Amino acid sequence: MKTNNLEKQVHYYSLFVFYHQLLTTKQQQYFKNYFNDNLSLQEIASLQKVSRNAIYDSLQKVLLLLNQYENKLQLYQKYQARAVIYEQYQATHDFIKQLQAIDKI
Repeated sequence: MKTNNLEKQVHYYSLFVFYHQLLTTKQQQYFKNYFNDNLSLQEIASLQKVSRNAIYDSLQKVLLLLNQYENKLQLYQKYQARAVIYEQYQATHDFIKQLQAIDKI
């Protein structure tokens, strides 16, 4: 989970938005501490009064679960596909408005 992976972080955060309710409260908290609050594993471990390794293992499990949920339910993938269709619609709609404006001239 190194920070070279801004895209990876965005991806997991997006999956978290869709599937966070399927995670336990602790898993949600660890994820938020790590990704939202940008706390280190050691800082989270100190806050939660558990070992650093327990936090690491839990976060790895969360990422695995998020991937599994997405593979089965594909909510994020469907959301992205709808976003593309909506953008195409907006572009077409804007184009049509421009043509109508020209016709009125």
